Amino acid sequence: MKFFVLQGDGLGYVRRFYLLLIPVHILLLTSCEEKKNKVGALYEGPVEVVNNVEVLYSEQGYLKVQMRTPEQLRYRNDDKVFPDTVNINFYDPTGALITRLRADSGHYEKNADVFVVKGKVRVVKSLTKEVLTTSELRWSPRTQKVFTDKPLSVRNELTKEITNAVGMDAEQDFSRIVFRKGTGIYRFSGP
Repeated sequence: MKFFVLQGDGLGYVRRFYLLLIPVHILLLTSCEEKKNKVGALYEGPVEVVNNVEVLYSEQGYLKVQMRTPEQLRYRNDDKVFPDTVNINFYDPTGALITRLRADSGHYEKNADVFVVKGKVRVVKSLTKEVLTTSELRWSPRTQKVFTDKPLSVRNELTKEITNAVGMDAEQDFSRIVFRKGTGIYRFSGP
């Protein structure tokens, strides 16, 4: 760029010179360095999305647990979220289905090694026709136990007996349930 500047005593003497401009790339580097120093938010969303998931757990070659869900989201810490319906089937050593579980959603906590199902949780025992309902259940593959500290209800469809409780511990196939604080309606036959 050329500029003309009057100098001196104003006698019309004009001297030409070039104004040196700071190169544009230096300005850009300066502004980039400022942006580098700012800390941005880290991405905390899922690193993997899997559709139509089926997970099988077996012991000594026998299928024990089968879980199905339409979608699984895996996060950087290996926690998993199942945002849609979760269906879990528990089998006996002969391969017979003994218990079915259905929940609105669930997740897997990697550090605790625990699966958690939530929402309208419904567990149906095939042989005894007992139906357990609660808002949350936890299952540990390591201990093979199911537990909750939430209110729950167990209704026997054959005898119509109802047990209400707050908290329980059970075998993973629900063959044995221990209620923490329970009340109920039971039918006793007289002598």
